[in-house]
Amino acid sequence: MQQALFGGGCFWCVEAVFLRLQGVKKVTSGYAGGNTENPSYEQVCTGKTNHAEVLLVDFDETEITYAQLLDVFFATHDPTTLNRQGEDVGTQYRSVIYYYSDEQKQASEHMIASLKAEGLDIVTELSPVPTFYPAEDYHQNYFEKNPTQGYCNFAIPPKLLKLHNKFAHLLRD
Repeated sequence: MQQALFGGGCFWCVEAVFLRLQGVKKVTSGYAGGNTENPSYEQVCTGKTNHAEVLLVDFDETEITYAQLLDVFFATHDPTTLNRQGEDVGTQYRSVIYYYSDEQKQASEHMIASLKAEGLDIVTELSPVPTFYPAEDYHQNYFEKNPTQGYCNFAIPPKLLKLHNKFAHLLRD
């Protein structure tokens, strides 16, 4: 079992995507990269903690590779806007990959270089994994529990459509 730690805007959106992938055994929404211990959602939303909303992904590398997770990550959020995803603005919504190993770092660097070679201006931060703080319980599996919530109905379906269209071969049965 391996872990990956990604920030791609609102963690509800990132979580909804990664929950649908084969080989992903668990996802935990949370906060990382800031300077406040055990931050609350309200603190992180101020942008003053320097934490990003992130998703901790536990995955079985025999079922899905880290490179495949990176493909999905970059395809289902905008890695070209600094501290912004759609209408969500602030450092807490930055595009970030926190790596656990040299292999993850190298794979991430390779993916970023490939995207830049395609002409994309990638602003995704790449840093060693910091302390991860799980978000409050009500944030976990948020979209599945709150499918009619307004923000979710607006922001998540386009990401899931892209996921289904581009990565059908990686989806759970």
